[in-house]
Amino acid sequence: MTRRFASLPLVAALACGALQQTGNAGGKKEAPEVPPRKGKSETIKLFNGKDLTGWEGYKDLWSVKEGVIVAKNSTPIKYSTYLLTQRKFSDFRLIFCAKLVESEMHSGVALWGKKFPNVKGVKDPKAARTEYTYQGQLVMFPSGWGLYDLYRREGKINPGQEIRSVAIKAGKQHDWNDMEILAQGNRIRLAVNGKLVLDWRDPEPDLVNEGPIGLQLHSNTVPQEVHFKGLELTTFPEDKMITVK
Repeated sequence: MTRRFASLPLVAALACGALQQTGNAGGKKEAPEVPPRKGKSETIKLFNGKDLTGWEGYKDLWSVKEGVIVAKNSTPIKYSTYLLTQRKFSDFRLIFCAKLVESEMHSGVALWGKKFPNVKGVKDPKAARTEYTYQGQLVMFPSGWGLYDLYRREGKINPGQEIRSVAIKAGKQHDWNDMEILAQGNRIRLAVNGKLVLDWRDPEPDLVNEGPIGLQLHSNTVPQEVHFKGLELTTFPEDKMITVK
């Protein structure tokens, strides 16, 4: 795994520790630098604070309560499921808050991929409840933090423990975390509670595509609950983090 700091100001690099990762975990492939795409920049409230207009997912698992999106299961979930935006995005800044209420399982935001109901071994997506699974990159939080490529490279894109430890230190396990995801070109940056904790480029740009954004409710054998709020997105944003202190 190759780590570089040249694209970060020296102060930020010192403040955040070893953050930037390029290539796979094994360091076999250096990631090219795909520049941010160009397009109309607009700021959108993905969540209206009242209902799930603009989203799709299982209604028994996703709801709105007191201005918060609630992901909750009381029975086991065999396959991770997602609340998906009906609109697709490529380059964006997403500012939101998330809180793990019950369980120690991570959640996350999926991006650059697609709805993936035909999971291997599943003959009937409706019966198996895989209608809202996702294939694509996943920014994980709060348990362990990190990255995952759903139904493709698996954990091979996950940064090393020393990088994830920066996010663990900045994050809160069972409280609200203020987060900013900046996705541009083949680059994903993540800020947690005002601290830059991840700067990563995908070594396989062909796997970066316009797609829906998905909020994750992870597969689990125990009850779990995750909350989301805010969810303000800017398309084709400026090439800078705006919440880093």
